[in-house]
Amino acid sequence: MPSALPDGEPVPDDGALPASALAGAAARPFGFYLHVPYCATRCGYCDFNTYTATELRGTGGVLASRDNYADTLIDEVRLARKVLGDDPREVRTVFVGGGTPTLLAAADLVRMLGAVRDEFGLAADAEVTTEANPESVDPAYLEALREGGFNRISFGMQSARQHVLRVLDRTHTPGRPEACVAEARAAGFDHVNLDLIYGTPGESDDDWRASLDAAIGAGPDHVSAYALIVEEGTQLARRIRRGEVPMTDDDVHADRYLIADSVLAGAGFDWYEVSNWATSQAGRCLHNELYWRGADWWGAGPGAHSHVGGVRWWNVKHPGAYAAALASGRSPGAGREVLSDEDRRVERILLELRLREGVPLALLKEAGLQASRRALGEGLLEDGPYDEGRAVLTLRGRLLADAVVRDLVD
Repeated sequence: MPSALPDGEPVPDDGALPASALAGAAARPFGFYLHVPYCATRCGYCDFNTYTATELRGTGGVLASRDNYADTLIDEVRLARKVLGDDPREVRTVFVGGGTPTLLAAADLVRMLGAVRDEFGLAADAEVTTEANPESVDPAYLEALREGGFNRISFGMQSARQHVLRVLDRTHTPGRPEACVAEARAAGFDHVNLDLIYGTPGESDDDWRASLDAAIGAGPDHVSAYALIVEEGTQLARRIRRGEVPMTDDDVHADRYLIADSVLAGAGFDWYEVSNWATSQAGRCLHNELYWRGADWWGAGPGAHSHVGGVRWWNVKHPGAYAAALASGRSPGAGREVLSDEDRRVERILLELRLREGVPLALLKEAGLQASRRALGEGLLEDGPYDEGRAVLTLRGRLLADAVVRDLVD
């Protein structure tokens, strides 16, 4: 089941933000995340805020229905306009995620995007992305999205091996994601991503290499590769606890990451974030870079998180409760926190260290600087950037990124 929301102070009924949140807003990029919480089936490893028809039955009635979901989400986009007042910024990125956004009609996704455009305006070169499961789209659907203003799409491939997909409870067949890339290109999509997962129980090095080769062969300009994390409360965690499938250890994850980086680099993909590779600067995911660089975004939808000017808030999780709040004229926000200067410093280090450009050494305190010098000596940080005042992870540093960042934030 979906993980719990964090604690926080109440969100005002009208969603109003402190004046400090909008100070200097014009200088910060602004994006929208639109969450679609529906899935046809629940993958065994997933603890995202998503719901199948069975999980929603009897818990939200018409308010939780995906048939009118687009209208409900558009209500929150309009609320965002009221809350942000005369904020002059056009939207730089829109990312529709889930769940499976493409379970909605293409026309619904286009209407949701249209609401953002109508209320805020889109930058001339705005990046507009939707996630998609391979089995949920066809050429006509992709053409409708492209005609409606989407220019980037991300397909959940995960693996090219049937037995690996089976462990993950993925329902598409091997080969379908690669066909989707071709269909998206034919529809006119400028940028296409494939998501991969490594470290699934029962996956071999050869399986992983086959998945990488299949992904590269499909012709995307972006690949994301994530280590499988077994979250408590998921079906996969229960299967591992019962001994039905083995747990993958950290050494296997490290080996798979090294394979990914080598294979992708050999095919012309450069890493720009620890888990993300692109064939060019234009191929990078600009929306995710908003997150990693601490910019502003409004997250609309059940359980969606937002951040504007050092204020972070999150919505109620259940689609029925979310719709009920908006129908009554209230913000769907469940809680929020106002970040201190120290919070924001720490977050910059946590997030920016994962990027190819690294993090400025000027953000580190004395203990962090001492740790950075040790990391440099241990081959975890690159020499050249360090001499220029930046901490940039080496390949070995990327394998140990979590440990490195824990030392640097002291």
